Amino acid sequence: MQHFIGWVPPEDFKEKVIHFQKKWSGNTITEVVEPHITLKAQGGLTPDRKWLDQVRETCRRTNPFRVQLGGPAFFGEDVLYLSVRSEKVYDLHKQMVQIAEPTSKQVDDYFELKHFVPHLTLAKTTYGLSKLDLFDMAKAADKEFRPFPAFEVDRVRVYEEGSPNRYRKLEDITLG
Repeated sequence: MQHFIGWVPPEDFKEKVIHFQKKWSGNTITEVVEPHITLKAQGGLTPDRKWLDQVRETCRRTNPFRVQLGGPAFFGEDVLYLSVRSEKVYDLHKQMVQIAEPTSKQVDDYFELKHFVPHLTLAKTTYGLSKLDLFDMAKAADKEFRPFPAFEVDRVRVYEEGSPNRYRKLEDITLG
């Protein structure tokens, strides 16, 4: 069973993203996980959850902060996302990586630390869309979500894999 840590945008924006994602038939990302911004990927987050108490303590010591969503962008040609800007995100990400103690291979595989790019994934080719679909979706996303909202992050969500490649909420942890 795998885990990852992220946060969920406000409910109204989350629902807007889901509605947008479902406009593309075959986009199965909504079956995998709710819209979220990943803070710490799976690497090092072991099934025994020995890291969870340290995550809770780090969250208690971290004040809420604001993030600003930005325009659509790509990882290669296979992943479309909305960009995220916030200096505080990088600090908290680094702390979560230190807690999880992933191997250097895991850090590289999950694009963490110096490779970390905060984002909200809209679609991937591995979830049923073509590269052309993603390019069309990017144009539509730029119109759909502009002006790009900012919102306060006041809690993080720990996700667990309930069934293969299906993630659900394990726990919400309040910041501050």
